[in-house]
Formats: sequence, C-alpha cells, structure tokens
Amino acid sequence: MTQAIQRRSLLAGAAIGGMTLASGAASAQRPAASTAPELYELRTYHLVRGPMRERLDTYLRDAFIPAARRAGCGPIGVFTVAIGYGTPGLQVLVPHPTIADFAALPDRLAADARYTAAAAPFLGTTPDAPPFVALDVKLMRAFPHFPRVELPAATAGNKARIFELRTYYSHNQRAGTTKIDMFDTGGEIDIFRRTGLAPVFFAQDLTGAHLPSLTYLLTFPDLATRERNWATFGSDPAWRKLITTPGLTDPEITSAADNQILSPTAYSQI
Repeated sequence: MTQAIQRRSLLAGAAIGGMTLASGAASAQRPAASTAPELYELRTYHLVRGPMRERLDTYLRDAFIPAARRAGCGPIGVFTVAIGYGTPGLQVLVPHPTIADFAALPDRLAADARYTAAAAPFLGTTPDAPPFVALDVKLMRAFPHFPRVELPAATAGNKARIFELRTYYSHNQRAGTTKIDMFDTGGEIDIFRRTGLAPVFFAQDLTGAHLPSLTYLLTFPDLATRERNWATFGSDPAWRKLITTPGLTDPEITSAADNQILSPTAYSQI
C-alpha cells in the first residue's frame, strides 16, 4: 500500500467511528470535487494612519473591484484587521478562476478604459503622497473538495459579520499534506459546519515565507458567537477522536498557527 493510500485510509478510519456528518443542507453547499479549484490572491496593503486609507478605499471600491469583476475575478473581499497583527492596513481577497487568469489580470486592467480612468488618481500619486507603504501578495489554491468561495448569508444586505483568518504551518511537506487531507477528506470541515464554524474558503498556500502552510477563512455574526462555537467544536466527540488519532495529532503535523479577526469594509463583496 502506498503512503498516500495509507494516509487516506488513516483519515477515513478516524472520520468514521462515531462521527456525525454535516446536515444534507450544509453538504449541499459544497461544490462537487470535480470542479476545478480556484486560485486565491490575498493582498495585504500596509498603511500608515492618515489619508492613505481613503485613497486605497476609493481605488478598490471605484476602480479595481469593478474592473476585476469584469475580468472574471471575484467575489472580492476587503477587510480590516480588528484583532491581531497587521493594522493599519487592508486585506483584499481576490479569487481567480485559474493561475493563468491571475497572471493575465494586469494586462486586462490596463486594457480596460473604465479602469484606467477611475484608477488615474491612485496610479498617479507622487512619492510625497504614496498610495500605501508596501504590498504583500500570497497565492493559495483552493482545496479539491472545497474549490470555491462560499459567501456568508450575511453578505446579502451587508449585514453584521466578522471573519477569522487562520494559517497553519507544518514542519515538512508530508505533514502539511496530511493536515490538508484531514480537512479536505478526513471529516474536519464537516465537524466545522456542524458546530457553527462556517467556512468561506480552505486553501493550500503556494507562496509565503513559512511554507508548507494552509490558510482558511471562517465567518461569524459576532465575537460572542465565535467564542461559543469554538467551544462547541473543541468539546465535540468526533473532533476529540480525530485530533487524538496517531498521525493526526497537532505535535505531529502542525508546528505553529496564526490568526486574525477581520471586519469587512462597507464595499466588501464577501
């Protein structure tokens, strides 16, 4: 038996044995595994306090997002950091159908007359009034069985909502792949759904300073609900069984984790 088959058999065995899967309605939200996974571009704009934020908001709202949607990207999320590192700044999540679409976006924007007109003030800023301090870009590939962004119900009507962005690091590629499988095919995402940890995306990081790693985004109506639902998850019998399975414990496959609590801007599409 190959290592890949052994790993998936281990995950399947841990996922059975007392696990109650998500409801049919929740499972129906997930696209079929045959759907090609999206590529996610996570832009982190580093700012200083002052007029930078207004310049960037105007550019993203009036120029970049409309043009990127015309180019086939989206829905596009724009967030501020409410709790955690990275403030002041903005995080922008741009889903692309493929990596080729990501590579083609700059040329598509440059050829879009409406974009160039709307973006002119931002693109024409001078060194004494820059649009941002620095821009970091991370590329991620959606999990095979979670290949598309799932929009929160609260997005409609721009209702109150918060997000939690988490990144898990592993000490080697095999451990990182095992952690991905634990989510993607081993049942952990189903436990998330059942215990109120509503996912927006799950993805493998393709670029970054501390690979291998994976990143995912959850949504909640508020912080109190987040605390309550994480407590429910932590005490869930299926989760306790999964996390104590030899080969799947945190010390074996996860070396560190980061998380941020994000707030959507008024114009965020997620």
